[in-house]
Amino acid sequence: MTAEPDHDPSREPVTAHEPARRSGSIVLVLVVAAGIVATAVALTAIGRAEAQPFILGLLALLAMVGLFNLLAFAAGIIRFADRSIDDPVVRRIADLAYDGIAVTDPRGHVAYSNAAYVALTGAAGVHDVRPVERVFIGNPDVSEAVFRLLKAAREGKRQQEEVRIAGTEGTHGRWLRLRVRPLGKGKREAKYAVWSIADITRDRERQEDVFQELQHAIEYLDHAPCGFFSVNPTGELVYVNATLASWLDYDLAEIGSGGLRLSDIVSGDGASLLTSIVPAPGEVKTEVFDIDLRMRTGKTMPARLYHKLAFGADGEPGASRTLVISRARDERSDPQRAAEVRFMRFFDHTPMAIATVDRAGAVVRANARFAKLAQSLSADSSAHKSILNTVNARDRHMLLAAINRAAEGQGDILPVEVMLDSVRERCGQFFVTAVEEDEREAETAIVYMLETTERRALENQINQSQKMDTVGQLAGGIAHDFNNVLSAIMMANDFLLNAHKPTDPSFQDIMQIKQNATRAATLVRQLLAFSRRQTLRPQVLDLGDALSDLRILLQRLIGEKVRLDLVHGRDLWPVKADLSQIEQVIVNLAVNARDAMPGGGKLAIRTGNVLAEESAQLAYKGMPAADYVRIDLSDTGTGIPIDIRDKIFEPFFTTKEVGKGTGLGLSTVYGIVKQTGGFIYVESEEGKGTTFHIFLPRHHPGQEVEPDIAGANGAAREGTAEMRPRTDLTGQGTILLVEDEEGLRSLNARGLRSRGYSVIEASNGVEAMEALEKKNGAIDLVVSDVVMPEMDGPTLLKTMRGRNPDLKIIFVSGYAEEAFDKSLPENQQFDFLPKPFTLSQLVAKVKETMAPS
Repeated sequence: MTAEPDHDPSREPVTAHEPARRSGSIVLVLVVAAGIVATAVALTAIGRAEAQPFILGLLALLAMVGLFNLLAFAAGIIRFADRSIDDPVVRRIADLAYDGIAVTDPRGHVAYSNAAYVALTGAAGVHDVRPVERVFIGNPDVSEAVFRLLKAAREGKRQQEEVRIAGTEGTHGRWLRLRVRPLGKGKREAKYAVWSIADITRDRERQEDVFQELQHAIEYLDHAPCGFFSVNPTGELVYVNATLASWLDYDLAEIGSGGLRLSDIVSGDGASLLTSIVPAPGEVKTEVFDIDLRMRTGKTMPARLYHKLAFGADGEPGASRTLVISRARDERSDPQRAAEVRFMRFFDHTPMAIATVDRAGAVVRANARFAKLAQSLSADSSAHKSILNTVNARDRHMLLAAINRAAEGQGDILPVEVMLDSVRERCGQFFVTAVEEDEREAETAIVYMLETTERRALENQINQSQKMDTVGQLAGGIAHDFNNVLSAIMMANDFLLNAHKPTDPSFQDIMQIKQNATRAATLVRQLLAFSRRQTLRPQVLDLGDALSDLRILLQRLIGEKVRLDLVHGRDLWPVKADLSQIEQVIVNLAVNARDAMPGGGKLAIRTGNVLAEESAQLAYKGMPAADYVRIDLSDTGTGIPIDIRDKIFEPFFTTKEVGKGTGLGLSTVYGIVKQTGGFIYVESEEGKGTTFHIFLPRHHPGQEVEPDIAGANGAAREGTAEMRPRTDLTGQGTILLVEDEEGLRSLNARGLRSRGYSVIEASNGVEAMEALEKKNGAIDLVVSDVVMPEMDGPTLLKTMRGRNPDLKIIFVSGYAEEAFDKSLPENQQFDFLPKPFTLSQLVAKVKETMAPS
C-alpha cells in the first residue's frame, strides 16, 4: 500500500530565459496555396499576351520570397521546428521531475530550469534563477566540487559530486548530489550543459544509521567473552575479533593489514584439522575441534573451536565462521576438564598419526597429524574418508586384514609395513589395536601410523654403501694380487721379446701374450677405479673445454645413427679432477648410451652450475648441500628396468650378451666419480631413455696449495718415462730391490741387471735394512713394494731416511698411491710406479729417478 504524494504547487514548471515557442498552422498553408491557384486561374482567363507581364512579376515575387527565406534560414533567423520539442509528454517529464534540472548555454546562462531546480537553489522566482556556480559561491565546503563540475562542463564530460550544505541557524544541513553532462552529441548541443541537483539527505541518514548499527554489531562481536575468526580457503585470516586478538597478544590493526595465516595462530598440525572437512556441495558443516592456539610469544592456549564452513555447488569451501572458546580456565578450575585438555594435547601433538576406523576402514575420528598426512597424500580429500586410501592399492589388503582381526577382538596384531599412496615413493608402518567390545559398533579399531620413508631410505643407503664398500674392498684386493701376477707375466714376456726376432715363428705368439696381458691390466685398472684405489692425477679443469675436445671422439664412438647434442652452461665453475679419468667416465657412458639405441637416437650432454641452495632442493640421497658443476648425459634408448637399476654400478654386472661386455664400465664410472669427491645418480624410464646426473664439487682457486717444486710425493714425475721415451735405458749404480713375491723379484732383478745395474735383493723390510747396513749405506736407489710382511714400505722409508735423508726411493704397488701416502711423514719425497709395469717402464723410471736433479 502506497501513499499518494501531496500536490506541491512549487513543482509547477518554471522557465527562465526560455525562447518563444514557434508553432505552425495548416490553415495558413491552405490559404496561401488557394491564393496561388486562384491567381493562376485568373491569369489564364486574361490571355497569354496580357498575362505574361503578370506571370513574370508573380514568379519574380515568389523567387524573392524564397531567396529571402533561404538567407534567413542560413542566418538562423528562420528554423524548421522539431515537433518532438512541443511534445507535452516529453516536456512534462523534465518539468515535473523530483531532481532539479537546468540547462545552461555556452555563456553559462540558464536557458531552462524546472520547478525542482528553483526550489532546491532557493530562487524567489523565474527571474531569480542562477547557475550552479553562482548558487553556491562563497561556500568553502562546496567550491572545490563545483570547480570540478564546471571543468567537466567546459570539456563536454560527465561528472558527479556529493556535497554537504551546512544549515543556517535553527536548521539542519543537507546533502546534495550535483551532476553535469552535455546536452547532446552534436557540435552545437555539446556546448549546452545539463545540470541536475538531487537532495539525498534522507539516503545519507539511512546509510549512517546502517553504518552505526554495523559498528555496534562489530563492537559487540569484538568484545564478546569468546573469540571469533574467519579464514578463507587459502588459509589467510580475513577477520579476528578483539577478544581473540587480545588472547593471542596480537594488535588488531596488524591483523587487519593482512599477512596473518591460520598456521600462525594454530599450534602444531592443528591447522590441518580445520582443512580436513570433507567437502559436501551445497551444504554447511559445523565441526568441533579441541586444539592449542599459538600466541605471539610462542606460548600455547587450549581452546575449543566451533568451525562452520559452507560449500558451494561445486564443492569449493567459502570463508569459515569459527567460534573460539578458551579452555585455559578449565585447566585451573575443573580437574576433569583439565584432564580432558591434557589428553587432547597429547592426542593432537603426538608425532604419530592416530585414527579410529570402522570395519570398512572409514575414518571416524583422527588427530591433527593424521589430517596433515592425509592432505599430503590426497588432493581430493579421499584419504580423510577412509584410511585405506592412504595405502597403495597393492598393499591395502594387508591393512584391511589387520582391521578385521581387531574387529574380531584379537590382540597382539603385528605391525603392517606398506607403501603409501603417493606420487613419490613413501612408506609407512601401521599399528592396529581393537577397541572395547561395547564401543565396537561405530569404531572397530584404533590405527596408529608412522611414516618410515626416511628410515627406509637411510637403511637402503647404508646397505647399498656397505655392499659397495665390501665389493670395492674385494675388488681392490683381487686387483692387487692380479697386478703382482701380471707384473711377472709382462716382465717375462719382455725377456722373451728381447730374445726373439720378429721373424721367429713364436714371435707372434709372444706378442699375443703381451696384448692379452695389457688387456688384463686394463681390467685391473677398472677394478681399482671402482674400489677407489687407483692413482689419480687431479688438475684444475674447465669441463666445457674438456668435453668440447672429446666431441670428435664421441661422435666416432656413437656412430652416425646417434645424434650428439652438446650444450654447455654459461660461466662454468672449475673442478679439480683427473682429466683422463673424467674423459673415461664420459666415454663409458656414451658407449652405454649407444648400445641402448641400436636403431639410432639422440645423446644429449649438458653442463651447468648448481648452487648450494639448489642442490639442497634436489634431495638426492647422500649428497650434501654445496656448489657443484653438473653433467647430465641423456639418451633416448630402451631405458633401464627398475628391478636392476640398483645393480648397474656393481662390478661384473651386465645385461649384454656374453663376450660383448665386461660389466666394469659403469662400476668404473662410479669409482672415478666417487674418488673425485663427486656423486652420480641415474633416472630411467623403460622405452623412453636414461639420464645420468654427475655432480662434481666446485673448485675454489683460493684454496689451491702450490705443490713443492721438487715433488714432495713424486706425483709430478710419474709416467714421464712413458711421455719421454729414451733410446738408451742402460745405467750404473747399486739398487736395493725389496719385493715379497720371489718370482716377481727375481724377474725385476734380472731386468735391472741386464741394463747394467748392480742389484741387491730383499724379501721384506727387515732384510732390506740388514742389506743396507752391510753396504754401510752405499745404496744409490731403493725399489720397494708397499705391502710386505714384518715391515711394510712406509715403515721402511721412515727407517732408511732416518739414516740417510738423501736416499732415493721408488715405491711399486698394485694399490693406489693414496692408499699409503697418508701413513708417511709430511714432505717425504719418493717416486711411484703402479703395477703392472713392463721392463722398459721399470728401467725408465729407475734411470729418471737416479738422474742428478
